[in-house]
Amino acid sequence: MLKKHPWFHLLFVFVFILQLLSVWNSATALAAFSKPLIVISLLIMLSVSTRLKGRFHKRIFTGLVFALAGDVLLMYAAGNENFFIGGLAAFLLCHLFYIRAFYLDFKSAPELDKKGARIAIFCCAILAISFYFYLRPQLGIMKLPVMVYILVISMMMMMACFRNQRVNSSSFKLILFGALFFVFSDGILAYNKFVSPISHSGVWIMASYMIAQYLITMGAVERTLLHNQPIPEA
Repeated sequence: MLKKHPWFHLLFVFVFILQLLSVWNSATALAAFSKPLIVISLLIMLSVSTRLKGRFHKRIFTGLVFALAGDVLLMYAAGNENFFIGGLAAFLLCHLFYIRAFYLDFKSAPELDKKGARIAIFCCAILAISFYFYLRPQLGIMKLPVMVYILVISMMMMMACFRNQRVNSSSFKLILFGALFFVFSDGILAYNKFVSPISHSGVWIMASYMIAQYLITMGAVERTLLHNQPIPEA
């Protein structure tokens, strides 16, 4: 994978370092420049590599567009609850489009790996319910938005698991680990905001978030569907 797109990997490493430096040094101007470049570089990579020919790639692309909106809104969320809620809504839409993309792969052969699907549902449900009830006493008026967000990101994680045996191994693993990093990033963000401040939380959140989006995008680029049955519009 790294040998196929060296120009992009170098560019993304550059953006990755710039963004972490901006967070570490609280450099507002550098953050305003580097943060949008995270998703913009991924949008260019996805569109150039896949030409957005199929519904899967178009849905991932649309998800990234909403992620870009979420990134911009969250840059101004400190001390402004409306921007935070707007960013949350944008990332909610991002996850919904990722879910719709992953669903296409699941529908190509829904009869496969039923045991794995049951394990994924059980693990994601336990994790989501436990984390929500852990956060709930500190959420105040954010109880409903956070509950909906946790439900959606858990579904995204489950649908990433459901791609097993339906796509090539490299795409499955890239997107699965991307989803895991997304859950990790959002978990740190929620804990830091609602429970207790974490030392250098911004670095942890942004590093795991950038890795998540990178892995999901590369998983989309590397995707090969193994069971090409007709898929109904969804």
